[in-house]
Amino acid sequence: MIAILEPLIKSPQLPRHFAQLKDLLADERRRREEFYDAITEDGKWEFINGEVIMHSPAEFAHTEASQFLNRILSHYVDRHDLGVVTCEKTLVCLARNDYEPDLCYFNKAKAARFKPDQMKFPAPNFIVEVLSPSTEEHDRGVKFEDYSANGVREYWLVDSARHVVEQYMLRSGKYHRHATIKSGEVASTVIAGLRFPLRAIFDRAANLAAIQNL
Repeated sequence: MIAILEPLIKSPQLPRHFAQLKDLLADERRRREEFYDAITEDGKWEFINGEVIMHSPAEFAHTEASQFLNRILSHYVDRHDLGVVTCEKTLVCLARNDYEPDLCYFNKAKAARFKPDQMKFPAPNFIVEVLSPSTEEHDRGVKFEDYSANGVREYWLVDSARHVVEQYMLRSGKYHRHATIKSGEVASTVIAGLRFPLRAIFDRAANLAAIQNL
């Protein structure tokens, strides 16, 4: 049994707490359905622990890093027929929460099940979040825990201000830091054979060169 539940299990108030949790989750499910009905293609919307999060516009460095990385991943995955890479308008629906990650990679087996009109997606094989002041707490907190709990095998945190990539790999149900890349090359474990210069995420000329060299 998970250690965090032990005090609750031993409490004589367990039935009352259980009833409260059931009511809380039922209300949360209702608000989640309302969230699905309310969201539009405008903006970036997420549903996290019962709250609707609408993100503010990102800084240019953030969007540029996301675009550059999307070009590299998409080009490589398409060229080698490895699946699908999507950007932040993909709503990833997990057991409790809904996210729009900056970048997602779904392997060929998962992507083969997608339908043209699909709007809700399962956990990807690989996720990238580009850090910003308004999202970093979630990227390092609830998303870090949720992505690992739902089997996302590789997770990158990209710092567009410091030009750093933190790479995490899933082992025994938890993320372990695989590398912190500040120079040289970045290589994915989940996307087999993908390797390119770190500068290609942050520099336009380096990005074009990396795509040509893939």
